[in-house]
Amino acid sequence: MNVVNAAILVIDDEEIVRDNIEDILVPRKQSAESVIISDAESLLFAEPKPLLAPRVSNLPAFTVDKAVNGMEGLNRVKASLEAGNPYAVIFLDMRMPGWSGLETAIEIRKHDSKAEIIFITAYSDRSIEEIVEQAGQNVGYHCKPYASEEIIQLATKGVTDYNRLRNLESLMESISSIGLNKHQLTSLLKNILDQLAISVNTDMALIGKLHDDFSYEKVLSIGAIEEKIDLAELIARVKSVDIAKDEVIQIDELVLARLDDYSIFAVLKKQEKLKVEKMYLLKIFIQNAAQAIRNAELNEKLLQKEKLSAVGNAVGMVMHDLRSPIKNIKLITSLMRDDGLGNDLLDLIDQSAEQASEIFDDFLDFIGQTPVKKHPVSINKIVDEAMKQTETREGIENIALHKDIPESLMVPGDESKLRRTLINLVNNAVDVLHDHKITGAYVSVSARIHEGDKVLITVTDNGTGIPPEIAKTLFEPFVTRQKSNGTGLGLAIVKQYISAHGGEIWVENNPGAVFSILLPL
Repeated sequence: MNVVNAAILVIDDEEIVRDNIEDILVPRKQSAESVIISDAESLLFAEPKPLLAPRVSNLPAFTVDKAVNGMEGLNRVKASLEAGNPYAVIFLDMRMPGWSGLETAIEIRKHDSKAEIIFITAYSDRSIEEIVEQAGQNVGYHCKPYASEEIIQLATKGVTDYNRLRNLESLMESISSIGLNKHQLTSLLKNILDQLAISVNTDMALIGKLHDDFSYEKVLSIGAIEEKIDLAELIARVKSVDIAKDEVIQIDELVLARLDDYSIFAVLKKQEKLKVEKMYLLKIFIQNAAQAIRNAELNEKLLQKEKLSAVGNAVGMVMHDLRSPIKNIKLITSLMRDDGLGNDLLDLIDQSAEQASEIFDDFLDFIGQTPVKKHPVSINKIVDEAMKQTETREGIENIALHKDIPESLMVPGDESKLRRTLINLVNNAVDVLHDHKITGAYVSVSARIHEGDKVLITVTDNGTGIPPEIAKTLFEPFVTRQKSNGTGLGLAIVKQYISAHGGEIWVENNPGAVFSILLPL
């Protein structure tokens, strides 16, 4: 259970005011003698004692320190910070000899931006706007004379606000060390962002990522801020900022943190510019949220590696038992031909057996990241084989396949792995088109020389495109693309194959999915 900080400092040049506020907040207990006298008075004057004891107050257990001027008050603030016992609330007279109340507040803010400052004065020669501008947002203002109940209310509210923000601050600082998956982390960040938005008096907030290519990815938001913010202008602002890795900076209402391969930012929509004293909460939030997001991503990758390792071990265990039956298929078809039973179906059975064997080998290569062995490969040949392989795919009769490739186009590579890459991409496209019942569905594969020393291969469909929420993680293991029969490994294997060839692969929507592969010649 968190201990409530109810430490109060009263800075006033009038002793009667200092003592009065102390007496209000920390009432002196009745002595035993005064209790006896009170009981005697009740008996002598026939005044019955109340049947019920006075209700115990639920107020904070205030402690009060006092200072006669601004300089002494500042020294007490500095001493309290050094001792690790800061003041939650500071009552401050506006007009005092030496430093005025406002000058004292400005000096205090150089050391403590978190304490709630409440000005108590008989003079209102400065506007609240001027006071807030110079002393920060977490200030209050009350005119003398005052009632005891008013001082209690001001102190209680100040202590409550101070401790609520410290608890929020502590929670924000803890999220960077909590091991959560992305879904759990998003829920926690949403809860904290809701509280943070309340603290800075806004009902709209946005947390997002900006990748190195300046593509935007939403993390979470509250309110209708996405409809009201100009993302193009926001991206332009972020692009213009020179920020080092792990640095956190503030630009007006925008707070930006730099991670390994993207920036994460928070922006709060508000009529007036937020003051530094409130913005530091947002800065703490984004700094720790960025670290927590990075930790969640590292945890996800670690889990993926563990899953892949487990799958690889399992496949390796059954590979020995499956290898002989698969290789026996070709022996059986050969015997059938010797008996005069040869036909096109036997050729298809042989081809399927070879592909099954290749799939096992390729998968184990992926787990072990086996280097590729390059030989001249005909792009036309492997594309034809990829398209032929779709003949048994469900719904293929309603999908047109197109090819636009120069006849003599060759590329150095591992034929099996490049074939598997194209089979995977073409099959994915066919499955998505069938699952979404696309009218006039087609898959097109094209290839051409690019910049003289590369080959660009594109696989295009006219489906629904890649969902934005998985676009950045599409090539990671166990991410599926709206398919009825996806395993989540296909595109991760494709990515590894292309990278092993020294190439690149990326995807865009136009409006269907367009996968582009760039291979060196």
